[in-house]
Amino acid sequence: MEREKLKSRLGFILISAGCAIGIGNVWKFPYMVGQYGGGIFVLIYLLFLLILGVPALSVEFTLGRAAKKSPAKLYQALEKPGQKWHIHGYAAMAANYLLMMFYTVVSGWMIQYFIMTVGGQFEGLSSAEVGAAFDQVCANPVTMLLYMGIAIVIGFLVCGLGVQNGLEKVSKVMMSALLIIMVVLAANSAFLPGGKEGLIFYLKPDIGNLLEHGIIDVVLAAMNQAFFTLSIGIGSMAIFGSYIGRERSLLGESVNVSLLDTFVALMSGVIIFPACSAFGVDAGSGPKLLFVTLPNIFNNMPFGRVWGSLFFAFMTFAAMSTVFAVFENIISCTMDVFKISRTKACIINCILLLVLSAPCALGFNLLSGIQPLGDGTNIMDLEDFLVSNIMLPLGALVFIMFCVTKKGFGWQRFVEEANQGKGLKIVKWMRWHYTFMLPTIIIIVFVMGLINFFK
Repeated sequence: MEREKLKSRLGFILISAGCAIGIGNVWKFPYMVGQYGGGIFVLIYLLFLLILGVPALSVEFTLGRAAKKSPAKLYQALEKPGQKWHIHGYAAMAANYLLMMFYTVVSGWMIQYFIMTVGGQFEGLSSAEVGAAFDQVCANPVTMLLYMGIAIVIGFLVCGLGVQNGLEKVSKVMMSALLIIMVVLAANSAFLPGGKEGLIFYLKPDIGNLLEHGIIDVVLAAMNQAFFTLSIGIGSMAIFGSYIGRERSLLGESVNVSLLDTFVALMSGVIIFPACSAFGVDAGSGPKLLFVTLPNIFNNMPFGRVWGSLFFAFMTFAAMSTVFAVFENIISCTMDVFKISRTKACIINCILLLVLSAPCALGFNLLSGIQPLGDGTNIMDLEDFLVSNIMLPLGALVFIMFCVTKKGFGWQRFVEEANQGKGLKIVKWMRWHYTFMLPTIIIIVFVMGLINFFK
């Protein structure tokens, strides 16, 4: 069976960025900025994105393009006979499933909040009532399963149309719409009366804020966010490397994808911080920022229903762009492992994920008695912990070690593949960075992630 290809370079960049652009950019990034000192956090985050995110992304793209296989079969095409690197391929495939078991629930929330906002269901509610609305959403097992199911079915319908006709076409339209909506929302927020202070906090680095929050804490948080924002470590980027030609070098393409991902993260802050400042709301209010704080802000804003609807359309597009990309990875792995058609792979995985995602959706209501990580935790917390704290960092470490060691793909072969085509090249001095600096930073992210989690 001939491997499908992406039609255009723009399609590759938009789909890869779409995979990276998710809830982490437009939900977690702004409240992390709020909690860790504003502009100084943003500056340190950008530094780590350059020294950690871009090179690690280039590794996944390169392995995908060299193998022309899904992550489940990538290592078999590149490792030497008798080696065991391919065990990670199956672990990466499992991690994609685990990620989607809770991410489809979050995507369902976005779709539901979009529909609720368009329908005017938040209008006239007090702040306490808006806060209670999210608890009511989570407490209803029927709607939790329904909207999770809608996200899953839409994802597989799009991917079922194929790489070019489904994934690439829909991603181009959706990502273009996402970027346009985002710019419109940012312009509206930036000119709100009283919004200027929020912009200054967000964009002006202040050493005082760094000292107040603790240098080590801020640096570790920025390092953590820079690593996780690009979805590196489970092969969700390698798959798109396998669909492209050799016209462009992959370090350059990694920079382009990272820039687009960063632009969305930064613009989401321009949307949120001036609005929080204008209405006297704490931008560091944590995870509830999205479902409690912002609906309250839209309620008090002129034409708030319009702005709120646009915002949750933007959030839905951000969430679903990741769903499409990871579903494509799952489908491609299934096709490679079981030698079946795309249609069969879509049907099987659609049914499978409807079943596998149900415990997470029900973990907020019928299964709320299951608290796997202690009092007050739920099934989503466990799944998120396994993916974010263990599978992503350890997976990225394995990909990098495979590229830089003689007992793996090897540095020379890696550089030859990555540097094919026009664009930014990996040069000699970078070997030290890839071989020693990247693994060290990832081990720090992994260890500190575990320490902070259990603390």
